[in-house]
Amino acid sequence: MPKLNLLFFSCAAALSLPIAADEIKSHQSFSGYTGLINTPNAEALSSGSVDIGYNNLLDFKGQRYLDGHNFIFSAGLFEGLEVSGQISSNSIHDNLFYSEGRGQTRDLSFNAKYQLPYIPKDWFSVAIGAKDIGGAANNYKTFYAVASKELWDFRFSAGLGSSDRLTGEMDGAFAGIEWQPLEWFSLLTEYDAEAVNAAARITIPKKWLYDIGEITFTSRFYSSTDFSEDKDTYWGVNFTLPLSDEAKTNYEPVKPAPYVAPTSNTPAAKVNDYGLGFIQTSVAPKLAEQPDALTVTSAEQSQTQNSQKVVSSSLSKQAITLKDALINDGFENVVVGYNSTTVFVNFENSVFNRNDIDAIGVVLGRIAEKIVNENTHYSVQLSKTDIPLLAISGNIDNYRLFIEKGVSPDLNVQQDKAVIPEGVTWAGKAQASPYFKPRLTLSPAISNTYATELGVFDYSIAIRADVDVPLWKGAGVILGGQVNVENSDDYDERGPFRRYRQETEFDRAMFYQTFKLPFGFYNQTQVGFIKERYDLTGITNETTWLSDEGRHRISAQLGSYKYEDYRGSKTFQALNYQYNWVEQDITLHAQAGNYWYEDSGYKLESRFWFGDSYLAVYYEDTNTTKAGLAFSIPLSPRKDMKAYKFGQIKGTESYRHTASTEIGESTNRLVFSQGFIPGSAISTYRTFLNQGRMSSDYVYQNLARLKEAYLTYR
Repeated sequence: MPKLNLLFFSCAAALSLPIAADEIKSHQSFSGYTGLINTPNAEALSSGSVDIGYNNLLDFKGQRYLDGHNFIFSAGLFEGLEVSGQISSNSIHDNLFYSEGRGQTRDLSFNAKYQLPYIPKDWFSVAIGAKDIGGAANNYKTFYAVASKELWDFRFSAGLGSSDRLTGEMDGAFAGIEWQPLEWFSLLTEYDAEAVNAAARITIPKKWLYDIGEITFTSRFYSSTDFSEDKDTYWGVNFTLPLSDEAKTNYEPVKPAPYVAPTSNTPAAKVNDYGLGFIQTSVAPKLAEQPDALTVTSAEQSQTQNSQKVVSSSLSKQAITLKDALINDGFENVVVGYNSTTVFVNFENSVFNRNDIDAIGVVLGRIAEKIVNENTHYSVQLSKTDIPLLAISGNIDNYRLFIEKGVSPDLNVQQDKAVIPEGVTWAGKAQASPYFKPRLTLSPAISNTYATELGVFDYSIAIRADVDVPLWKGAGVILGGQVNVENSDDYDERGPFRRYRQETEFDRAMFYQTFKLPFGFYNQTQVGFIKERYDLTGITNETTWLSDEGRHRISAQLGSYKYEDYRGSKTFQALNYQYNWVEQDITLHAQAGNYWYEDSGYKLESRFWFGDSYLAVYYEDTNTTKAGLAFSIPLSPRKDMKAYKFGQIKGTESYRHTASTEIGESTNRLVFSQGFIPGSAISTYRTFLNQGRMSSDYVYQNLARLKEAYLTYR
């Protein structure tokens, strides 16, 4: 192997040692994967973390090293797997079609690395990876395998790579050593199969930045390469942060409930087969066989009746207190009732708009807090504009134990309407009506391009406002529009992307009606005006089926619109399927259809959820074949302001941004609005089904968040 030196042999020897070490931090390399400078190590970005980086070490088409620009976005999709997108460019704004940009490069590439599982951490780590996957011009295509071993304050890495770059970087054996004598300081040296490089790294820890994330500065101060211009020093900066603070791994695990042996001398509370809201008490068979032992005097009967009156009076006061607390929390359409054994609650969530599970946690916590009678049950109904979504029931003492001790609660969750038996006393009428209150949602609207011949990043940005006014059960009016706030030069009125700029316009006036049908079906129809470049009026219908546990969702979307000023029409049809793998916080999506701009085909997507955010990889084949990355984040606080008489202002619960590239072709064309279907601020997926997470299985898998939500907002 050419230029194989002592560095590689020392790393290989270290990998064979059995000694374990304290964990050494891993960071993004200049090449876009977790590693040193140009070479990778066997570590991967932690699950749910993202890293946004910039460095000026440009590998120009694999031929030489220049002072340029690298923009890198990395994400940990799940444990051991990281993906990243990288833009490499000589300049930011130069037009490559003009003389100012002739001979320059502007390249968008995708990278992936996977750390092999089942290898004990105190042995060593092994990872495989690829750089510049897909696309038309693969200037940096590289495949590699690498092993790493941590000893004391050192991490030794060695591996083999395959690359067609003329510089020889990562084409053969490579090795590196990371020394971290201090938590915030590291020294790096590597052999990248062509040259020896050295760098220093300084980290500003997360605790100094209000626990938001950490910033890392890296300086490559030496290289023996023969392919660099007269410059040894290059630098980079990275910002690493978790995608969501509500990721499941951030919560304290729920303890298993202790085993309690059945007894033959006490009543046992149970839920019968008729539904969630009907709870009865059964007596053990042994008691039923001994009538003489249960005979009581008339005085004892009178005492029992008086006791029941006291309990009823106590429950009445507690039910009123509970109702007031729920209204004060900002919930709507609140109804509280009770009988001798059970407290019933109906509510609608308009404040925890990022995730309904937070609302469920607060309501259940309030019940455990306000209802103190022993051996009392609860039956809770979550609704949306009087459409029932989830019914939850259980024992209050049992749930209080969950709040206090973290012991797994005995919940019964169903996607149905709670059954309310006769004899329920209601604590007044429903309060905090959800109707005729305008709900204003603000969000950004962005059209953009990455790494084109015209610039590294071109954009058109608008602020969007959508107003939803609920009218009656399942129905309401949507009004929407946006205001353009900023454009890059290429999105100006005479720019090449002017047709795709975000204009200032009023573009939505729709009436919607939603129905909950039997057997898990939902149907929503929207009728009215939309503007998609032109003014159109028409109708959209979506029918959705959700399985009992919520793992499977199938929906059909149909739309038909006519131009207001021209003869002609627009139609679309799409069939969607979602599988909710709740144990892994992954949803799998497939869609096939005929779309708005007359393209047809299918889309496949995997979403990796971290709390209320997700990272996604997708593939679509309609007019062209594309692959890309996406992320979705909430742009609102976890708890929004209450809906007052005159309305509510909030941010969007899910803002999505994508980056993609054409694959399987010799060119990489720009394709706008492929697979497009006009969106709406109200839909069954987002508004009624909690972004596809409205399911009993999702609740069971996120019990820890129920408790945390109540303890945070009580």
